[in-house]
Amino acid sequence: MKYVDEFRSPGVVKALAEKTKRLSGGHASYMEVCGTHTMAISRSGLRELLAPEVELISGPGCPVCVTSDRDIDRAIAIASLPDVTMTTFGDMMKVPGSEGSLADAQARGADVRVVYSPLDSLQVAGETDRRVVFLGVGFETTAPTVAATILQAAAQNVDNFYVLSLHKLVPPALRALASQDDFRIDGFLLPGHVSAIIGSDVYNFLPEEYGIPCAIAGFEPADIMEAVYLLAVMEKPEVRTEYARAVRPGGNPKALLVMRRVFEPVDVEWRGLFTIPGSGLALRPELSSMDAGKWEVELPEPKPRAACRCGDILLGRIKPFDCPLFAGACTPDEPVGPCMVSSEGTCASYYLYSGEAD
Repeated sequence: MKYVDEFRSPGVVKALAEKTKRLSGGHASYMEVCGTHTMAISRSGLRELLAPEVELISGPGCPVCVTSDRDIDRAIAIASLPDVTMTTFGDMMKVPGSEGSLADAQARGADVRVVYSPLDSLQVAGETDRRVVFLGVGFETTAPTVAATILQAAAQNVDNFYVLSLHKLVPPALRALASQDDFRIDGFLLPGHVSAIIGSDVYNFLPEEYGIPCAIAGFEPADIMEAVYLLAVMEKPEVRTEYARAVRPGGNPKALLVMRRVFEPVDVEWRGLFTIPGSGLALRPELSSMDAGKWEVELPEPKPRAACRCGDILLGRIKPFDCPLFAGACTPDEPVGPCMVSSEGTCASYYLYSGEAD
C-alpha cells in the first residue's frame, strides 16, 4: 500500500506540477494518447493543476472512439445474421454506427452478449452450435489475449468460433498525426499498457524524424505528472520511460510473438483521421477460416453525424465543450458520438470531471 500511496501523494503531484510550470517557458502543450490517461488526468484534476502554463490535450487514445462507422456497421450486420451470436466488451454496445448500435440490434432480436475476455467467448462457442463471433477491439494491449484465444480455438478444433478484428496499432497513428502540417504539440505522453507490450524503442522515430519529445507514463497521478515533468525538462527530443517498472525497450517478447503468429498489419480507417497504412490487425491467411471480417454482409450507406465533433476532438483540435452537442444533446446516458460512449472517451471524462456539464 505504501508503494501505491507514493504515486497518489497530493504533495508529490503538486510539487511536480509547480516545477513543470516553471520549466514551461510560458506555455507548453502535451498530448496524451491513452484513454486511461485521459480519464486519470480528468479524475485527478491534473489539467487544472498545470494550467495555464501547461496544456494537456487528448488524442486518439480510445480504441472504441477511433473505430469507424463502417466497422461498427459491419459488426452490427454480422450480429444480425440469424445463426450468429456476437460477443463483445460492454463499452462497444452503445457505439453508434450509420443505423444504430449493437444495443439497438440486440433490441431487435440479435443475439449480442457482453463478455469480459475473449476466453469467455470461446466458452460460449463450446456451449452452442451457433457461429460465435468475438468483436476484437483495442490496441496492442488487448491484441495478444485475442491472439492467444484464436490459437487455443484452433488447437481445440472449435470450428464455430470466429473473430472480427478491429484492432489498431498505436505507432502508425502517431506517425500519421506527426505528419500533419497543422499538428503542433511540444511532446507526447505515451501509453503505459501499450508500451508494456511493444516496448519503448518503437517510438524512436518521433524524436528522430519529427523532433517530438516523448515520455511513457504509468497511470497514477504522480506517474503522469512525473512524465509531464520529464517532457518539460528534456533538453533534446528523445523517448524517456517513467513507467520503467512495467516497460522495457524491446517490450514483451512472448506477447509480441503470439500477436505475430496470428495477426498481420493492414490499412484501416480511424475515426477523425483517415485510412492509415499498416495500422490495423487482420488474421493471417492461414487462419482466415476464423475471420468473420471475410464474411459478405450488406452494409448501409454511411451517414454523417450532424454537428458531432468527435473527429476533431480525437485530433486534439478542439476540446469537448467546443462541440455544440456536449452535455446537451450528447451525454453518457444518451450519447451521440463514440467519444461520449466509452468509459475512456475524452467527452465522457470531461463530462464526469471537468465541471463543464454543470
